[in-house]
Amino acid sequence: MPFSNFGLEAEILRAIQHAGYVRPTPVQAAAMPKVMQGHDLIAIAQTGTGKTAAFVLPLLHRLCLAQRQGQLRGIKALILAPTRELAVQIVANIRSYGQHLPIRVAAIHGGVEEDAQIKAIRKGVHIIVATPGRLLDLLGRQKLEFEPLEVLVLDEADRMLDMGFLHDIEAIVTTLPKRRQTLMFSATLSKAVESLARRFLYQPKMVQIGKRSNPADTVAQCVYEVPTHLKNALLLELLRQPKFTKVLVFARMKDGADRLTNFLRLAQVKVAKLHSSRSQDQRMQALQDFKDGKTQVLVATDIVARGIDIDGVSHVVNYDFPVNPEDYVHRIGRTGRAAAQGDAISFVPKQDLNLLDRLELFIGQRLSHKRLRGFDYQAPVPAPTPGDKLPRRDWRKRTRDMEQRLSDRRVDR
Repeated sequence: MPFSNFGLEAEILRAIQHAGYVRPTPVQAAAMPKVMQGHDLIAIAQTGTGKTAAFVLPLLHRLCLAQRQGQLRGIKALILAPTRELAVQIVANIRSYGQHLPIRVAAIHGGVEEDAQIKAIRKGVHIIVATPGRLLDLLGRQKLEFEPLEVLVLDEADRMLDMGFLHDIEAIVTTLPKRRQTLMFSATLSKAVESLARRFLYQPKMVQIGKRSNPADTVAQCVYEVPTHLKNALLLELLRQPKFTKVLVFARMKDGADRLTNFLRLAQVKVAKLHSSRSQDQRMQALQDFKDGKTQVLVATDIVARGIDIDGVSHVVNYDFPVNPEDYVHRIGRTGRAAAQGDAISFVPKQDLNLLDRLELFIGQRLSHKRLRGFDYQAPVPAPTPGDKLPRRDWRKRTRDMEQRLSDRRVDR
């Protein structure tokens, strides 16, 4: 079924063709008719299946009709996303699909100065894509008016609820017109979260593509049982193989991502890092360099596990095995996107075998175990070298300094 069967405006079809889309994905084919009919919707589909277009294309079509009727005034749609990276990506998609339309869109998120965002709102926009925190701040200062709003989209809804945005979302929803269309899109949605999410929707239709806990079928998954002290060496050996061209490596904590990045740089690997302590400019530059192929490896925390679309990721490596099975599903969904094949590799030391058992129960399948030929899995823990550990008095000083900085930050706020 071609996109023209949905009755989309000619300008939108022209932009879709320019973007190289030929046929809708299953989630687009199932969701778009319901959205265009005006229903509230809960859509669940694996990552990399085109969920963004499933709500953006009908939204642009709706605004086209409003423009034709002389009713395209004010903010007509609000899209909430859990991270600034995802918000920026959604804005880019809207501009791509709406390149031939008189539709204006603005991103509202933290990590950057708000003046430019407020200025864009004052100029007049029809769609706002926002993270809950910054949006709620602007609402509290009466910088926004949502009286004309017709559509609310909660993208990566489960992630927003898991990240503790529930109260923010509730506060935002109270400022919106009660008569509106509400759409929720996610890769996973547990029964508990689903029942909670239904509070924001009215008689929603349900679209579910595949099993709600399964990773994408296009991702080959495997496990390497490796001692913690050998994970760096094993990763380096894998990165030297020709097929590892664009590798996304997930670390559990920010300091772990920093240490791993430093190790890879010393080993002459082109690497960038991405986590919440990086500035917005640094985060966007790291993403862009990775997308452009300037770096082979992007070391990241789970900040990029949800919704970020990076073409051509050859491998995802779980350097640190995720505690939550849902995070595993989203992490490996960064490869094998848009029907392409991808590989997901997980390092599992003995202390994480229980997490592996929990994951396999969650996804309903056993992961294959591999061993890299020629790699010494019995190598001893390297002896400490000078500089590996700070003297106790230096650690105490560093702790005091950190506590003082945190105290100063609280006072500044």
